[in-house]
Amino acid sequence: MSPPALSALASSLLDVALPAACAGCSAEGATLCQTCRRAVDVRLALPSGVPIGLPSALPAPLAQLEWCAPFTGIVRAALHQLKYSGERRLARPLGAALAARWLGAGAGGELLVPVPVHAERARRRGYDQAVLLATVASLHLGTPWLAALERTRRTAPQFDLGRRARRTNVTGAFAIRGPSQAARIEGRWVVLVDDVVTTGATLVACAEALYGAGAVAVSAVTVARER
Repeated sequence: MSPPALSALASSLLDVALPAACAGCSAEGATLCQTCRRAVDVRLALPSGVPIGLPSALPAPLAQLEWCAPFTGIVRAALHQLKYSGERRLARPLGAALAARWLGAGAGGELLVPVPVHAERARRRGYDQAVLLATVASLHLGTPWLAALERTRRTAPQFDLGRRARRTNVTGAFAIRGPSQAARIEGRWVVLVDDVVTTGATLVACAEALYGAGAVAVSAVTVARER
């Protein structure tokens, strides 16, 4: 059974064994209720681009960067539950929101590529949250996804570092998994998928690896952006 199928099975079993509670208000019935879902869709109707007041218009060499909401309140709580509390069911509404934002603001793209966590971290959690988000977004966008990247070394958590140190921390930390993935990257417009972006250093490091494999353009979309 493929990893996405196993993830879907695990999520279905969890639905039966443990009813969902909203990450925002704790109401039973859904991991993100309709009211709290609005916090994730707050930028849905906004035009593409970076609003005045946020640092860095676009981290080079990214062709475009979009996100769904600020990394605060309900959105922050939902992402923390997804990443640290094992609530993988949150990938459904968050991945759908990510897809909706890209559908409305994204310039294009032929292939979704999740930003990977280190293999050891994925083993400890039992999943990679970016892979879950990319899987859901792929279904909504009708765009294929590929786990093309891997982390070649462990890095310090980005939130512990200053802006300059973040770039140094992830430089050279990503590589293409192998020749077969490189062949699927060459000549394609890739859209990176991740949970949160701050300075964009991680996305830039991933983009550099993808350009090295022959990607013609690399864009990115995340659930949230932290100032």
